[in-house]
Amino acid sequence: MKQQTHQIHIATHGKGLYEFTREIQAWLRGKDANTGLLTIFCQHTSASLVIQENADPDVVADLADFFTRLVPEDTHLYRHTAEGADDMTSHIRSALTQVQLSIPVHNGKLALGTWQGVYLFEHRVRAHRRSVVLHLLAE
Repeated sequence: MKQQTHQIHIATHGKGLYEFTREIQAWLRGKDANTGLLTIFCQHTSASLVIQENADPDVVADLADFFTRLVPEDTHLYRHTAEGADDMTSHIRSALTQVQLSIPVHNGKLALGTWQGVYLFEHRVRAHRRSVVLHLLAE
C-alpha cells in the first residue's frame, strides 16, 4: 500500500456549490493507483463537501436554496455574528453536511456514479480561497 497527499485550492465567489471532480481526477491520473480509497478533507468550518448530481444545474441551485431556507440569516437568532449575518449560519450549514468524503478508487478512477460530482459547498457570501486535502491510500 502507498499513501499520497495533495492540496487543491478552490476559488469561490460567494455562496454556492463548486464542482472540482475534474481536478481530483487529474491528480489521480498521475498516480499509480489501481485500487484504493481517496479521502477528501475540507480545511474550513464555513464550507463543506458534498457528492451531488452534476448533470442538471438546477439540482445544486435547489440544494443551495434549501439550505438558505433551512438556516435563515437572521443575526437575532445567533450569538456568533462577528463576521456578519452569514457567520454562524455558515458553521451550521457546514455541520449539517460534511467536511470529509471517502471515495473508493477502482481501476485507477474514482468509483463515482454516472451523474455524481464532488462539490465544495461555500456557505459564505464573500469570495474565499478554500483548501481541500486529498489523501490517497492505494495499491
